[in-house]
Amino acid sequence: MSFELSPLKPEDIPLFKRDMQIAFQMGAASEFSDLDVQVLPEQDIDSSLNAKGSVAYKAIEDGQIVGGVIVVIDNFTQHNHLDFLYVKHGIQSRGIGKKIWEQVEKLHAGTKVWETVTPYFEKRNIHFYINRCGFSAVEFYNPHHKDPGTSEEMIGGDYFFRLEKVMK
Repeated sequence: MSFELSPLKPEDIPLFKRDMQIAFQMGAASEFSDLDVQVLPEQDIDSSLNAKGSVAYKAIEDGQIVGGVIVVIDNFTQHNHLDFLYVKHGIQSRGIGKKIWEQVEKLHAGTKVWETVTPYFEKRNIHFYINRCGFSAVEFYNPHHKDPGTSEEMIGGDYFFRLEKVMK
């Protein structure tokens, strides 16, 4: 099987967004049976894609897009942020997410610290980031300790883990 991570092209964006939204929606739906809202609005993806320092990649395996990632790179501090990483729904648990992350680390080898957040209910994400990718949980946002970076209500309420990976 061939695998590559390549820069997202403008013509890839509609499929990239759709696949990411489906993956996030299905992950949340597995925890919330009465979910009637869109978990990842298109405007959130657009904000990430248009952020200063944003870099997006599509993951291609055997010629098919199987996932993707959006990172925000600060070339000055090298304290970088993983905004979104997804594996297309229906093909998880095949090591694709790990391959994506390994390639991101190689492409941004100057990074000193990676940071990301994930909702408390996303057990697969928490396992993936901590046990497979080497992140550590460094903060737990909740109603008594709110994320200073968000002002709106999120799916799952105000319960998120902030994760970091200090690079060696």
